[in-house]
Amino acid sequence: MSKKVTSIVEELVTPILADMDLELVDIEYVKEGKNWFLRVFIDSDEGVDIEQCGVVSEKLSEKLDEVDPIPHNYFLEVSSPGAERPLKKPADFTKAIGKNVYIKTYEPIDGEKEFEGELTGFDGKTVSVTVKDKTRKKTIDIPYEKVASARLAVIFF
Repeated sequence: MSKKVTSIVEELVTPILADMDLELVDIEYVKEGKNWFLRVFIDSDEGVDIEQCGVVSEKLSEKLDEVDPIPHNYFLEVSSPGAERPLKKPADFTKAIGKNVYIKTYEPIDGEKEFEGELTGFDGKTVSVTVKDKTRKKTIDIPYEKVASARLAVIFF
């Protein structure tokens, strides 16, 4: 059911975001404890503010009331994905080239399943990440289909 809900929500929110020149980053429909949450993460090149989130929330709430795809009570949350935004689509990887990322894979590559470093390339099939290996740097090429999850990673100095 959650896959169906997220698909319907994506159809409803996409035109709202297009009108506001915003981008859909992710949609989550999850149960936490006894409560259901519908979370919509939005962004733009300039970032998003609380007012934009509020406008999207209002407009999306109206559309959800019309279509009524969720039979029970839930909380709607519209927000920015934050500094460590997920990388879900190929375009997300392309935009993140030159930035620090954290990637988990479905199976080990060079004996590892987790990589953190600079995203140095993406050609649609391979994600290249330059990681520190003790005192030197090395580039790991990860097949895109083996990426389980990926996100931007904040570096603390």
